[in-house]
Amino acid sequence: MSSTDMTPTESSAQVAGAALRARRRSAWLVFLEAAVVLALICCASLLFGVRDLDAATVWQALTSPVAENVDHMVVLQQRVPRTLIGLAAGVALGVAGVVIQGVTRNPIADPGLLGVNSGASLAVVLAIQFLGVSSALGYIWFAFAGAAAAAVVVFSFGHARPVQLALVGAALVAFITPLITLVLLRDQTAFNSYRFWVVGALTGRDLRALAWMLPFLAVGIGIAAFLAHRLNGLALGDDVARGLGQDVRITRALSAVAIVLLCGVAVSLAGPIALVGLVVPHAARRLVGSNHHLTTALAILLGPIMLLLADVIGRLVVTNSELEAGVVAAFLGAPVLVAVARGRTVVGL
Repeated sequence: MSSTDMTPTESSAQVAGAALRARRRSAWLVFLEAAVVLALICCASLLFGVRDLDAATVWQALTSPVAENVDHMVVLQQRVPRTLIGLAAGVALGVAGVVIQGVTRNPIADPGLLGVNSGASLAVVLAIQFLGVSSALGYIWFAFAGAAAAAVVVFSFGHARPVQLALVGAALVAFITPLITLVLLRDQTAFNSYRFWVVGALTGRDLRALAWMLPFLAVGIGIAAFLAHRLNGLALGDDVARGLGQDVRITRALSAVAIVLLCGVAVSLAGPIALVGLVVPHAARRLVGSNHHLTTALAILLGPIMLLLADVIGRLVVTNSELEAGVVAAFLGAPVLVAVARGRTVVGL
């Protein structure tokens, strides 16, 4: 049948099918490019730092390390754990951002908006003050518990409604912040320990911390992937989602579980790093559209890209020293936040 013999319905169907295939090819190309960029940034994370190393040295350290070689020890004991923790924390922040913005339908939502970072910070401060915890490894479980408690409070009192979630989260932050300040002002030792954690960094952690957090990360990603089609329906509004047969309460309850797990992992491993969970969902929607199946999958790549890029930049901008990844990530994400606030980059929300 020639194109002139087609009915309007058949012609429209062919055009729609061609457009869908083109979008799929474009999405696959985006995923491939993101994977390549992530691989390059991982290599840069292993190569660059205060101590200059060449590619041959790094490769030898990875394949046939020599115990007495200081360069090999730098790679294996510092840069490899730092890179792997950056990967895990970046994935957690990116996917959490997609879920948070999807369930709240709020384009500026991130872990900080829901009070997750503040809850983790308060738990760490209390651990330092009353339990004498002083190591980054020791903060992990307290940060995870504090982040989880804050998320539970927000979703319990916010009744899982987008506006109320944001308001309760803001109220929780306003309540917790002076408590943290009160504790820190009373104890200089607690302040000195806390200020190195709160800025957000990938240093000072080892692979034990990552091993403890991986199960939580895997479950959080699994729940987020399961929620993708539900968040697509929720984006159309609660009434439309119910009309499609979805129980909105279950969707928000599962979203809360995913947010608790993912944000708990990220804050535990890297501290309260800001704006990664805000920027990544917007970047994903720009690249592959508003389908949560695609944005969730792409966030798994874009999250660690942004976090590791911030970490690498922080190593290079100050001679013989470093800027923490949290500082650089905030610097990179601030223009996006301003653009979102002005209504220029909201896609699909």
